[in-house]
Amino acid sequence: MPTPAEVADEARRMSRLRAIVDVTSTLIMQSGFRRSEAEALVDFARQKVLELFPGREETFEVVYARRFRRLVDEFTR
Repeated sequence: MPTPAEVADEARRMSRLRAIVDVTSTLIMQSGFRRSEAEALVDFARQKVLELFPGREETFEVVYARRFRRLVDEFTR
């Protein structure tokens, strides 16, 4: 059973994850980035997410990379 500190840490990391994904998505959709700029932003977001959740590259690829790819395809110049 997780301790209260572990639960709080997980909640903090999940909140940060949501913020990273939301800000990245919003910037891609609203900033008019060139494709290379948007891809660099996605790479930065990936790095930050994996700092929060090390060893979860596959989960990132399945859950978030597809979403970001779709946004980059749809909203970049």
